[in-house]
Amino acid sequence: MPEQREPAAPGPDPVLVDARARALRADCANCFALCCVAPAFAKSADFAIDKPASRPCPNLRTDDFGCGVHTRLRTIGFTGCTVYDCFGAGQKVAQVTYAGQDWRRAPHTAQQMFRVFPVMRDLHELLRYLNEALSLPAAHPVHADLGAAYDETEQLTLGSPADLLRVDIMALRQRYNPLLLRASELTRAAVPGRRKDRRGADLIGARLGGADLRGANLRGAYLIGADLRGADLRLADVIGADFRDADLRDADLRDALYLTQSQLDAAKGNPRTKLPAAYTHPAHWMQTR
Repeated sequence: MPEQREPAAPGPDPVLVDARARALRADCANCFALCCVAPAFAKSADFAIDKPASRPCPNLRTDDFGCGVHTRLRTIGFTGCTVYDCFGAGQKVAQVTYAGQDWRRAPHTAQQMFRVFPVMRDLHELLRYLNEALSLPAAHPVHADLGAAYDETEQLTLGSPADLLRVDIMALRQRYNPLLLRASELTRAAVPGRRKDRRGADLIGARLGGADLRGANLRGAYLIGADLRGADLRLADVIGADFRDADLRDADLRDALYLTQSQLDAAKGNPRTKLPAAYTHPAHWMQTR
């Protein structure tokens, strides 16, 4: 008799993964400009002015929660605004947590809403990483645990404002980071040879042009201003890596793990930089050769 084999583990549901990914993208039209009010920022290379937390940016329009300088943010010193991503937390707080009740028409909600927003943003960021891990076929040994983690985190996002303010984000990250790392390890195992481990490394201004970084662990690495021209970053784990002003011209980031659009927005690149299908080349890359 032919040898009987165990049935293959079910793969990720691409329809569900895609639907979740769409829900974890910012929808400014259904938000109350929370990212323009809740966070504080200091005058620096990223921001042209100081702004305390919970105070509306002076560029925020009073009639429609729109930005009065949106098309000129980079040229007038607000680069930090162009690389911010709430991962869909803004519309969740606006339309679900507060059921469409905005902080201008209901000022009694304002201060609480501004405190809830960063908590929701952290939860949505975690959901975004968990959802990507669930999309990785090689990570099927931990898909069940990842699915349970996703469901638990999503349930937290549906809580009341008071419930959300009690969430211990740090504890949640510590619980689920090993799962995200395991999914990464299982996926990066496909890269032959010894894979570089530069987790948390200080690579500020490093000369890494043309480097073979396939399957590298770059989690939390400081790549500010690094020269990564022509580098191969396929299947590299870049969760939390700081790509501000990193030069990604002609680099290959196809299949890079836990990459976010905001990381790309903070970097330099060109139309020849290879990206995963779901990502876009930032507009400021188009003028770079």
